[in-house]
Amino acid sequence: MSLYQKSFLKLLDLSEEEILHLLQLAADLKARKKAGVPHKLCEGKNVALIFEKTSTRTRCAFEVAAADLGMHSTYLDPTGSQIGKKESIADTARVLGRMYDGIEYRGFGQTIVEDLARFSGVPVWNGLTNEFHPTQVLADFLTIQEHFGALSGRKLVFLGDARYNMANSLMVGCAKMGMHFVACAPESFLPGAELVKTCQTIAAKNGGSITLSSDPATAVAGADVIYTDVWVSMGESDEAWKERIALMLPFQVNRALMEKAGPQCRFMHCLPAFHDLGTTIGRDIHTRFGIDAMEVTDEVFESPASIVFDEAENRMHTIKAVMAATLTGA
Repeated sequence: MSLYQKSFLKLLDLSEEEILHLLQLAADLKARKKAGVPHKLCEGKNVALIFEKTSTRTRCAFEVAAADLGMHSTYLDPTGSQIGKKESIADTARVLGRMYDGIEYRGFGQTIVEDLARFSGVPVWNGLTNEFHPTQVLADFLTIQEHFGALSGRKLVFLGDARYNMANSLMVGCAKMGMHFVACAPESFLPGAELVKTCQTIAAKNGGSITLSSDPATAVAGADVIYTDVWVSMGESDEAWKERIALMLPFQVNRALMEKAGPQCRFMHCLPAFHDLGTTIGRDIHTRFGIDAMEVTDEVFESPASIVFDEAENRMHTIKAVMAATLTGA
């Protein structure tokens, strides 16, 4: 099995065996880094990192991973290229494909990253689109493996706005790996019916399941992982905050909800998280709406059940695996 010269655009494109291979490679590369063993598998290669949406974890993960693998990386921020403005996606892809061995894209529609892969002639990696966030889910799965062992049979509950990239990718990944995925959200914020149907078919073949719920207390019973994300996505209007907070407060991850899941349950979040007043937005929300936290309370975020920083570190190890596998066939 080889992922050499293939793009990494969404988990729907990968088999269970390919996902497991990436996770094993990530674990091996992580062990080498911890032991101080050099692993410049991609020495002499160059990669372009396109960020139409800014990021902390994704950018740092790609840059450190590239450096560890012996590569040079070029960071292109929202003002650093003409992509989609003065130059079409197809033309940009064909230019970058002549200069770079691989391209990362973090931005908007899935069609953009798909077109980059179609026209560039080199591996393209999805660092986040509106629809999917596959590198994050690889990190999530490596983290779950480290804490629970095998992925198969584990129950993961996503609470919050389940219409976009995180819930979509977690649902796909859980279906592929034979896990039990529950999307728990207000009815109008549940995943799209077409993707749900696709994932239910995949899950049935692998011994997993896909469930939709709007009752947090019932949804989390027996969960191995409770997962949440911010309630308001990047770029949404200020007015969206008021409506969203009122709608989502019943889906906040707090101590009572974690207790309903049971002592085995771990808390995960792709970050950043609004769990306290340590951010400008957090303080503004407190002033306007009188709440100290949004999607997760500080008590849960800082608890022994929280594995969010293991998860954040694993972004780098799993991204390194993706680049090594697709650029060298590792």
